[in-house]
Amino acid sequence: MEKKNTSIRYTIFIYFTVTALAASLLITFSLYQRLSTQVAEMVQEENQSLINQAARSVESYLRTVMKLSDSLYYGAVKNADLSSESINNEITLLYDNNKDNVDNIALFSQSGTMVEAVPAARLKNGLDVTKEDWFISALDKTENQHFSYPHVQYVFDSNENQYRWVVSLSRAVELTEGTSTTQGVLLVDLSYSSLEHLFDGVTTGKGGYLYLISSDGEILYHPRIQLIDSGRLQENNMTAAGYKDGNHQEKFQGEGRIITVKSIGYTGWKVVGVTPKNVVSLNSIKTRLFIVFLITLILFILALINSYISSRITNPIKELEKSVGILEEGDLETPIFIGGSYEIQHLGNSIKNMTKQIRVLMDDIVEEHEAKRKQEFDTLQSQINPHFLYNTLDIIVWMIENEQKAEAVKAVTALARFFRISLSKGKSVITVKDELEHVRNYLMIQHMRFKNKFSYEIRTEEDCLDLTSLKLVLQPLVENAIYHGMEFMDGDGEIAIHVWRTEEDLYLAVKDNGLGMTVEQVESLFSDQVHVTSKKGSGIGVKNVNERIKLYFGEKYGLTIDSEPDEGTSITIRLPAVPYDSMTGKGGRM
Repeated sequence: MEKKNTSIRYTIFIYFTVTALAASLLITFSLYQRLSTQVAEMVQEENQSLINQAARSVESYLRTVMKLSDSLYYGAVKNADLSSESINNEITLLYDNNKDNVDNIALFSQSGTMVEAVPAARLKNGLDVTKEDWFISALDKTENQHFSYPHVQYVFDSNENQYRWVVSLSRAVELTEGTSTTQGVLLVDLSYSSLEHLFDGVTTGKGGYLYLISSDGEILYHPRIQLIDSGRLQENNMTAAGYKDGNHQEKFQGEGRIITVKSIGYTGWKVVGVTPKNVVSLNSIKTRLFIVFLITLILFILALINSYISSRITNPIKELEKSVGILEEGDLETPIFIGGSYEIQHLGNSIKNMTKQIRVLMDDIVEEHEAKRKQEFDTLQSQINPHFLYNTLDIIVWMIENEQKAEAVKAVTALARFFRISLSKGKSVITVKDELEHVRNYLMIQHMRFKNKFSYEIRTEEDCLDLTSLKLVLQPLVENAIYHGMEFMDGDGEIAIHVWRTEEDLYLAVKDNGLGMTVEQVESLFSDQVHVTSKKGSGIGVKNVNERIKLYFGEKYGLTIDSEPDEGTSITIRLPAVPYDSMTGKGGRM
C-alpha cells in the first residue's frame, strides 16, 4: 500500500495542535468532573425542594379535609339529638362550602343504617356497609381518621351514568338518640380530581414525574395511572415505599433513575419524585457545552497562531512546489517562485536555470523535428511516380507516330507545365491559381491517357485565385478519383473541382461519380496504418495530404470525406483564407 505523503505545514500544524489539545483536555477534565458533581448535587437539591413543596401541598389538602371531618363531627353530629332533630342543614352547609373537593357526606349508625346523606342519595341495593373496609377500620380504631385507596364510588346510587373516582375518609363518631349514645361512622368521599390538581404540571425535569403512594406502597396518584392499571406500564412503587426521605439511586427496567422521597405526616403517605439520570446529564450539558466552547476557543486561537507560524515557514516551499507542479504538466513558461529563506531561494534559482535549459533544448528538438517532417513531405511531393512519366511519354510518341502533332504539342506543353509547378523552385506554398493550373494540366494528361473515359470541370471564385494553398494538395485527390474511383467503373466518369471561400476559410472540393467507399474504407485513409497508393500515381496518399495541411496550418484544418458505395466520393480541403502576398515574408518553404 502506498504511503500517503503529508506536507511540512500540515505536519507542523498537526503536531502543535495535538500537543495543545492534550494539555487543554488534561486541564479541563478535572474541572469538568468537579463541575459535573456540583451540577448533579444542585439538581438533586432542586428535586428535593420540589418534592417537599408537593408534600406540603398534599399535607395542606389533608389537613383541610380533616378539619372538615372535625367540623362535621363536633359542629353537627356530637351535640345533636338525632331522635328529635335533623342535622341535614348543617351537613349541607359544610358540603356546599367544600363541594369542589367533596363528592358525598354520609352518616351511618353502628348497624349500618344511613342516618344522613348529602347530597340526597340512597344506598345501593344489597350493599351491607358494615362489611366494608372503611367501616370496619373506623370502628376498629375509633381515635383515628382513615383514608382509603382511590376507587370508583360504589356506595350510593347516582343519577349520573359516569364513574366517579373518590378517596374515602372515615372515622368513628358518637351518636346521641334521646338519653342513649351509640357509635356511628362518618363517611366523606373526597373527589379524586382535587388530589390530581395538586400534581398538575409538577415535574422533575424532562422525562421526570411525581407520584403518591400509601405507607404500604399502594399507588394513590400517578400521572400514568391508567397505563399502570391496564398493565402496559410498571412502576417501582413497592421499592420506593421502603426508601427513607431523601435522594436514592436505583436502576429500574435497565434505566438509571434518581428517586426523591418525602413522607406526609399522619397518613404515612409518600410523595415520590422520579428523575432519569440522563436528565441530570442533560442538565449538565450546559456546563459541558460551556467547557467545550472554552476548549474550542482556546484551540481556535492556538490554531491561528500555529497556522501563522507554519505558513511563514512553509508558504515559500508550497509556492515553489506549485511552480514545479506546473512545470511537470509541461508549462515551461511559468514563472518560478523565488522567496523565503536562503536555501529556498537558492533552490528556486536552480530550478529556474534548469527550466531555461530545458526550454532551449525542447525548442531545438521541436524545430529539428518540424524541419525533418517538412523535409520528408517536401521530398515526397517532389517524387513523381516513373510509371506516370513513362505512360505520358508513350502517349506523346504514339501521337507523333500517328501524325497527331497538335495533340502531341498539347500533351508536351501540359507535361512541362505540370513539372514546372511541381518543382516551383522548391517552394511548398503556392497560389490557388497555380494549384488549379497544376491539377488542370494533370487532368489534361490523364484525359488523353484514358482516351476520354472521363470528363472534368473546374469552377472557382475569382477572389480565391490569389489566396494561399499548399502545393500538390489537389493532384493526389484527383489521382485517387481516377485510379480508385473510376478505373473499374462502367460508363463515363465525372470529376468536378470547386473552390470557394467564407470569411476566414478557403475550401477546395474534389467530387467524382466513381465507385465510392464504405465508412471503414474512409476511416482507413486517415489511420496510422500504411496506406498503399496506386503504383500508377504520384505516391502521395490522402493521409499525407491531410498531415501536411495540419502541419503547416494547424489542427483545425485538413480533409473531410463524404462517400457512399456506388454513389461517388466528395473530398473537401479546408485551408485558412490567407492572401499569398502575406505569406511571402515567411519563405516559400516555410
